[in-house]
Amino acid sequence: MATTAVCSLENYLVLPDHTMDERIRSAKRELGREVVVLGHHYQRDEVIRFADFRGDSYKLSQEAAKAAGKYIVFCGVHFMAESADVLSRPGQVTILPDLNAGCSMADMAEITQVEDCWEQLVRAGATADDGNGITPVTYINSTAAIKAFCGERGGVVCTSSSAAAAMKWGFAKNPKLLFLPDQHLGRNTGYTMGIPLNEMVVWDPYQLNGGTTSERLRAAKIILWKGHCSVHQRFLPEHVDKVRAKYPGIRVIAHPECRWEVCQKADALGSTEKLLKIVREAPAGSMFAVATEIHLVNRMAKEFAPQGKKVISLDDSGCLCTTMFRISPQHLCWALENLGEGNIVNQIKVKDDVKYWAKVALDRMLEIR
Repeated sequence: MATTAVCSLENYLVLPDHTMDERIRSAKRELGREVVVLGHHYQRDEVIRFADFRGDSYKLSQEAAKAAGKYIVFCGVHFMAESADVLSRPGQVTILPDLNAGCSMADMAEITQVEDCWEQLVRAGATADDGNGITPVTYINSTAAIKAFCGERGGVVCTSSSAAAAMKWGFAKNPKLLFLPDQHLGRNTGYTMGIPLNEMVVWDPYQLNGGTTSERLRAAKIILWKGHCSVHQRFLPEHVDKVRAKYPGIRVIAHPECRWEVCQKADALGSTEKLLKIVREAPAGSMFAVATEIHLVNRMAKEFAPQGKKVISLDDSGCLCTTMFRISPQHLCWALENLGEGNIVNQIKVKDDVKYWAKVALDRMLEIR
């Protein structure tokens, strides 16, 4: 792997955003079909405009799996680039324009914590000694190591749009699920499937025995890891009440990473792709308050305004994904111009042993959707 950069990143970061536009276009033209740029819906406008494909984690995982070029430049966060590397073909290279673009939710489930949890579940009698009796299901917003953990133990990866299908798949194998790292997605999905809240228990990795009892663990159908999305966690049930009072007739639609209390008050739940679909298919004159990341909400407002549809954020203060925001036009330009000179920067490469089992779990996700 080449390590010498055309120019240091620092020299790019001092330049204005708009000066990068033509340079990015030129670099993409030069690389041609050798490069595909993927952009997550939460990415800032100045970057996502250059994406060959945009979407949620699931859609971009699909695009990464079938990408034809040598280089996959992922304008998302670290776990997404890891998934792209896991699903890529031999010889393909995955690049994350800024290595600091992480995910606080993914960081809430560290592999040694999850392994310790699993051992404690066995000791508590929540699983059989050989690890059977419980299916681990991890949200795609997790590290490759967590995905590999699930793959090796007969589990699966899911997205917000495939969580219910993944849970049904898991329950067909075992009577219990360990769902990580987002407790809200697990709780909201389980509840819509008819599982009462008293049959779910939260596992806190920073407390002895997860902060619960062996009896509760044995009785629970879903063990929820204590993790959350810092963006969606900020939406509160009073935000729903406030927006309904201000805009009579408005529809509230929320991402299932939001709190249970918010989701219970919402008119509809869905992944970013589903939220877009709901607004797209609504009649002219419809009003929506959307509980998800602000860049996507603002983009929806602009896209659907000509159709007479009003789209606002559920929270007036707005909530952006600060880690996704780290990737700037300067980072993207730096990565592409280096590729044009034959230099690979910020390559994301998952270790082979982790890649094998992570791919097993991701392939199951793609199959059961």
